[in-house]
Amino acid sequence: MHDTLIRNATVVDGTLAEPYVADVAIEGGRIAAVGRIGGGARRVIDADGLHLVPGFVDLHTHYDGQASWDEVFSPSIYHGITTLVMGNCGVGFAPVRPGGEQRLIELMEGVEEIPGAALAEGIRWGWESFSEYCRALDAMPHSLDFLTLVPHDSLRLYVMGERAERGENATDDDLAQMKMLLHQALQDGAIGFGMGSSEVHRTSRGRMTPSFRVAGRELNALASALQGLPYRVLQAVNDFSLTATPEGESRALFEQEYAKLEDMVRAAGRPLSMTWMQRLQIPQNWQWLGEAALASQRKGLTIRLQCSPRGIGVLNGLDTTMNLLLAFPGYQQIAQLPPAERAARLREPTLRARILAEQPVQLSQPGNTVPPLVDQLIAGFERVAFQFFPYREVSGNVDYEPDPSTSFGAQAKARGISAKELVYDYLASGDGTNLIYFPIYNYLLGSLDAVREMLNHPLALVALGDGGAHVGTICDASYSTTMLAHWALQRTRGPRLPLPQVVHMLSQRNAAHLGLHDRGTIAVGKKADLNLVNLDRLALKLPQVVRDLPAGGRRMIQKAEGYIATFVSGETVIEHGEITAARPGRWVRAPA
Repeated sequence: MHDTLIRNATVVDGTLAEPYVADVAIEGGRIAAVGRIGGGARRVIDADGLHLVPGFVDLHTHYDGQASWDEVFSPSIYHGITTLVMGNCGVGFAPVRPGGEQRLIELMEGVEEIPGAALAEGIRWGWESFSEYCRALDAMPHSLDFLTLVPHDSLRLYVMGERAERGENATDDDLAQMKMLLHQALQDGAIGFGMGSSEVHRTSRGRMTPSFRVAGRELNALASALQGLPYRVLQAVNDFSLTATPEGESRALFEQEYAKLEDMVRAAGRPLSMTWMQRLQIPQNWQWLGEAALASQRKGLTIRLQCSPRGIGVLNGLDTTMNLLLAFPGYQQIAQLPPAERAARLREPTLRARILAEQPVQLSQPGNTVPPLVDQLIAGFERVAFQFFPYREVSGNVDYEPDPSTSFGAQAKARGISAKELVYDYLASGDGTNLIYFPIYNYLLGSLDAVREMLNHPLALVALGDGGAHVGTICDASYSTTMLAHWALQRTRGPRLPLPQVVHMLSQRNAAHLGLHDRGTIAVGKKADLNLVNLDRLALKLPQVVRDLPAGGRRMIQKAEGYIATFVSGETVIEHGEITAARPGRWVRAPA
C-alpha cells in the first residue's frame, strides 16, 4: 500500500529524456516506483492529460528575514519551487553581534528593498552565530526546503564592525577570524559562501556595502575556507562597474574584477556561480562574461552563470516603490493619499495640466538609495517610453516579451501625443492599480533573443528570481513559471526551447550545481519533490500589491494557474493553486 499513487502522468523526469507516460508511487517521502504500478494507495491521483515534473530548485532568493516569520516562502511556493537558496549577494542576518541587528536591517533594506520596519518587527532574533541562525529557522515549520549561504557582508560586519562599514581593508587577524567563522558555518551545514560587489547596492543610509570592491587577498582567504570540506559552492554578484567609461576602460575593469573571481575558484577548489544579465549601461558586458566563463572552463575552473528567463526590470504604478510621477512637484502634494483617491485627483483637469507642464526634480541625492538611473529615466522619458509597456494579460498569461509596437512610446508617436501624457493617463485611470512594466536589463533590443542565447549557454543556470526581495518594484519570483510556460510552450516572437531542456534547467541542473543528488529527477529512491501541472492551463496572473508584511509593509504577489499539486517530500504543499497546511520543509544541511 503506497502513500500516494499518481496514475497515467506524462513524466518529464528532469534528465533531458523525452516525456513518457507512467505511474509514480510515493512512500515515506521518496519515489518508490515509476512505471506501470499495480496495487493500491492511500491516495490515488488520476493524472491523465497532466505532466509530472520534478520540483524546481531556486538558486537565488533573499528570504533570509522573511523565513523567520513566513512559513510558506510566498510567492515562490506558487511557482513550483520546492528547494531554495538564501544568503545570496553577501547579505543576510547572521552572524550578528548583540546590538548589531539594526546594521543588518539597514543593509538588507537598502540592497534588497525590503521595508526596514517589516524586518524590525518580523524577524524573530535569538541567534549570534550563523549556525544558530540556521538551527533557529529549522526549528520553525516551513513548506519548502531551504539551503543557506554564509553572507560576506554579515561576516565582515561581525568581525570588523564600523571598519567594515567604512570599507577598510581587513587585517591579518580579521581574515583569520572571518575564515574560522566561515569554516565552522560550512562544517555545520551551510552550502557555501555568498558575496557581492555592485555599484547599485547601498545600505538604506546610502553607503556602499561593506564588501564592495574588497581586496582579492580577502576574497581568496575566505574562499580557501571551503578546502577540505565536501562539496560546497561560491556565489557572487559583480557588475564590473556600471559607470559610463570608454569601452577599453570598461573591458579592463571587467578583466580585473573577473580575475579576482577566478582566483577565488582556485583558492576554493569549488565552483562559483554569478549573476549574468544584459546590462543597460554596458550592453556588451554579458557577452564578455559568457566568453570568459568558457575560457575559465578550459583552465579547469568552473564559473557558472545565473540568468533570468525574462527581462529584469521594475514595475511602476501609483502604489509601487518606483513611481515615475514622483519627481513632479504637483504629484508630490498628493502622494500620501490612498491609490484610488490619488488616481481620482490625477484625473482632475487642472492638476493634470499642471503636472504635465512641470519639470521633474532630482530624486537621487547623496546619502539616499534612489539610484541615478531613476533621474535618467525621467529626464529621457520620451526615448525611454519605448521600453515601457502596459502590464496586462495576453491570452490569459502576462506577456513578458511584449512587442515594441505596443510600448507607450510607440503608441504615443502613433497618436501624435507625448509619451508622458499617455503614461500619466494610464496611471490615473481606474482605481490606481494599473502597472507599467519596464524591463531595464535583458531587453535592450526589444525581444528576448539575447536571453535565449544565455539560456543555451553550456554554463547557464536559470535563476535570479530574487524571491523575498525588491518587494515594492519587482515580482520576479515567478520566473520559473515564465521559464516553463513561455519558453517551452507559448513563445511566439522567436524559437522556443524543448520541454525536456526547460524542466532539466529548473530541476536537475540546479540541484547538481548545489551537490544535491537526492532530488531534481523523477527516479526510484529520489526525494518526492514533484509538480503535477496542466500545461494547457499554465498562466501567470497579474501581480497584486498587498500589505501583508509585518508592520503593514507593502509587497507584490504574483500567482499562477495550472499547478495542480506541488509535493515536498511526498506531502502536498500546493493544491489547485492554494497553499495547504503541510509543512514538510527543512533546512538542508550540506554534507558534513
